[in-house]
Amino acid sequence: MPEPVKWVAIPTITAAYPQLFVADIERACAYYRDKLGFSTVFTYGTPAFYGQVKRDAARLNLRHVDAPLFDAELREREMLLSAYLPVENVEALFIEYNAKDVSFREPLARQAWGTQHFIVRDPDGNLIAFASHAS
Repeated sequence: MPEPVKWVAIPTITAAYPQLFVADIERACAYYRDKLGFSTVFTYGTPAFYGQVKRDAARLNLRHVDAPLFDAELREREMLLSAYLPVENVEALFIEYNAKDVSFREPLARQAWGTQHFIVRDPDGNLIAFASHAS
């Protein structure tokens, strides 16, 4: 009699939650809520030193730090992203954010590698790219 077949589940990564470093959790949550349309999942601590915001399937963890961890000049010069968020209909999201006076590091543009994206800068200098495959 043959050995029974063993099925092994293939590991699948289902999400990523980038951690952004911020000076004030409450201020960061308010920015992501009011400007970028995220909602606060939780904040932890009194005063809060950790939190999470989400919009649709995207989640961003927020971690309080007393001083910037990145050289601001280097981040700007090299455009060091803190998060990259794929979006369906990035043009509509750009219009939404533009109407809310979001600070853009880079406006909506088609890229040579086949995406259309824009990059926002949060109050702590974190750069977040929102992108769709260009059609």
